[in-house]
Amino acid sequence: APDFAQLVEIHRKPGYDPVELFMDPLDPYVKVKAATALARKKLGMRYRMAVVPLDASPIRGSHGRLPASDDDGPLLICSTPRAVGDRVAATDVKQLLLQLAGLG
Repeated sequence: APDFAQLVEIHRKPGYDPVELFMDPLDPYVKVKAATALARKKLGMRYRMAVVPLDASPIRGSHGRLPASDDDGPLLICSTPRAVGDRVAATDVKQLLLQLAGLG
């Protein structure tokens, strides 16, 4: 892991790291470390917020989850009558939009 992997470094890390939303559950002193770092911050001292776990398993998302019913799925509205059939695969949407715009 890179040096900054276990630090809350929002200004120096490349990109967003959702693991920073969690404290390391395997470290029994993680809350003491966080409290000490916050106290140092309040006193105007330098501090390191080193409480982030390396384990990314708490991070879960819904990307790619299919809806339970077609009625709950995405909707494509178009001014061209019957340009789209009943269903369009997600991988075909770009090409369909390019065709409708006269670019594909």
